Amino acid sequence: MSELYLMVTITERTAVKKFHTLYGHHGADVAFITVGNGTAVSDTLDYLGLEETEKAVMLSVVTGSVWKEIKSDLQKHLKIDVPGTGIAFIIPLSSIGGKKPLLFLTENQNFEKGEESSLKDTKYELLIVIANQGYTNMVMDAAREVEEVGGTVIHARGTGLERAEKYLGVSLVAEKEMVFIVVKSGMKNLVMKNIMEKAGPASKARAVAFSLPVTSTAGMRLMEEAKDDND
Repeated sequence: MSELYLMVTITERTAVKKFHTLYGHHGADVAFITVGNGTAVSDTLDYLGLEETEKAVMLSVVTGSVWKEIKSDLQKHLKIDVPGTGIAFIIPLSSIGGKKPLLFLTENQNFEKGEESSLKDTKYELLIVIANQGYTNMVMDAAREVEEVGGTVIHARGTGLERAEKYLGVSLVAEKEMVFIVVKSGMKNLVMKNIMEKAGPASKARAVAFSLPVTSTAGMRLMEEAKDDND
């Protein structure tokens, strides 16, 4: 996949609407939003002009050209370089599970699908699966049919989901759960395929999934040993 990224935005919860509105002007109005708290010490907060308030974390899929436009507007219109406004960054995606979810996530961004991207020598990938609330077990059961993996669940709210019926043939509820699963690179496609078949848009989970390359890990010794035993 060429020039497709996960855009991560961290800002004050009260600022989500203006960020989302700006992103919508560039066709990136499908977003998944969760909340968090900053952990910086007071001296750092003072230096950056930040307060210890709840933060919003927004996740969107964007093309490289759309990111350039968004970055320019963030600097010009939202003054994101001013301390305390927020931060935004992108991470390259390696794949999205299925053509219809791809169209749903990238509509209005003039994205043309190319070859699946990859980074050299990456042993693992991070799968991010976004499903209707209450169906994470369905997602994990599908993943574990292929490989013994664990997952971490985060509650989120979806926006810009009105187009789901056009591409996915179903309506989507706003309340979402995001499941983060680290899998071996060689098993990624099989795990993602099974998740989409068992917990995808045709199921009650209505899941969409995409993957990001992981360049280095710690704490994966048991998975490494299991691989060595199978070789």
